[in-house]
Amino acid sequence: MNVYKTLQIGEFHTLYCEDFLLSENISNKRKLIAVLDGCTMGKESVFASILYGKILRTIANKEYYKEFVSKQTAETSLNDTLKNVLNELFFEVKKVQQQLDLSKHELLSTLILGIVDTDTKNAEFIVIGDGLVVCNGQTYDFEQEDKPDYLGYHLQEDFEKWYLNQDQKLSFTECYDISIATDGVFTFKNLKSAAKQRSEEELIQYLLVSTDGNEFENMLDRKIKKLRDDENLVVTDDLAIVRVVL
Repeated sequence: MNVYKTLQIGEFHTLYCEDFLLSENISNKRKLIAVLDGCTMGKESVFASILYGKILRTIANKEYYKEFVSKQTAETSLNDTLKNVLNELFFEVKKVQQQLDLSKHELLSTLILGIVDTDTKNAEFIVIGDGLVVCNGQTYDFEQEDKPDYLGYHLQEDFEKWYLNQDQKLSFTECYDISIATDGVFTFKNLKSAAKQRSEEELIQYLLVSTDGNEFENMLDRKIKKLRDDENLVVTDDLAIVRVVL
């Protein structure tokens, strides 16, 4: 198994990269992956994406440690594991909100969250807001017309009711090449020559499907640098990508 990651600040952003990513073992045979995109129109939007990411990392590490100590592999289904992680994230973010007296506008971030079974190659995903998921070359683009339904809008609701209403879920079997990306993946621009602009489909194929350069741990960083150096193609919005090849 190889995990490739990249986090890029957009050409039009000057202070912070508002995206975040993580890839953590949640058990011996399962990996939690996520990408997050803080809302630019929110308040200090970089805070929300990092906060959610740090909480998710803590949840994954805690579950992994519990399995290590018990020496028993968890038998919870992938779908239930995903739901349980999201439920705990929901609870922990609400707790931080109360402790720090945060408004909902300080907690706005999209989230693509997945649990991948590295043994069976099955995976479960939920997309809260917008972004892109790719499995074995098949793309699943979630677009909410620049009005993402952020988790931060729903923290005072009952989790079970909220979760039942989520329809941006994906289940995969035998998925040996999985990528998740924030919507920055659609913002590559040639700022010097519009005539030399590559299509979104070409760029997604190059970054999230092609295996060229997969012998390098920093494959995605190298590809993005090559696009910039050789073709003047730069990502104009922040971008987070996690790609898992099993």
